[in-house]
Amino acid sequence: MSEPIIALRSVTKEYNGQCVLNVAEMDVLPGEVFGLVGPSGVGKSTLLRLINFLEPPTAGTIRFMGSTFSAQDSVPLALRRRVTTVFQRPMLLNRTVAANVGFGLWLRGEKQSQTVINEALNQVGLARLAARQARTLSGGELQRVALARAMVLRPDVLLLDEPTANLDPYNVGLIEDIAHSINRLYGTTLVMVTHNIFQARRLAHRVGFMLNSDLVEVAEATSFFESPRDPRTAAFVRGEMVY
Repeated sequence: MSEPIIALRSVTKEYNGQCVLNVAEMDVLPGEVFGLVGPSGVGKSTLLRLINFLEPPTAGTIRFMGSTFSAQDSVPLALRRRVTTVFQRPMLLNRTVAANVGFGLWLRGEKQSQTVINEALNQVGLARLAARQARTLSGGELQRVALARAMVLRPDVLLLDEPTANLDPYNVGLIEDIAHSINRLYGTTLVMVTHNIFQARRLAHRVGFMLNSDLVEVAEATSFFESPRDPRTAAFVRGEMVY
């Protein structure tokens, strides 16, 4: 097995003295699609925030691309830029689609290459809308713009937080195809939070189940869905209430 690109050890996160995340051990392998499933409010999005270094853990360590960080450590900007998140409700600027896709490059002081922007828009099927104002887009189109904006940054790790929530089946399929292409074409490691266990089964190489702030089980996707070890995982996969 290759060295994990992300490794969490004894990681906890507390807000106002209340523990909202408890991960004894979790590895994400380079180039894989790692799915995180579980009920709402169990810590999945908090885990993504820690992996993206938006906030530190209360305790424990996060190892990323060979460097280890705890609550007291400052993560270098160059390393934080190797992780990008696409949120469930992406925030776009009141500008054109092309300007939104190139915004991250501009923030980083990089030369905005129209070729790179056009390539990303082509990959998400929105090249024809490059000059359209972002505020006029549908929900599915907004999410594809957010994916294109992430793609031009060429992150080593792309975090997807419920990327298809509230989308119709057609747009769900488009987003899933794009996510699969990003992983396959660029070797980008994907960590995807989703309530849709069928989506996790379609896309993920390995899946983790979270419940009551704890990471209960991680397994290869086939084993996770067909022969889970933990009875709580088995109940969740069967669609039973495990809240």
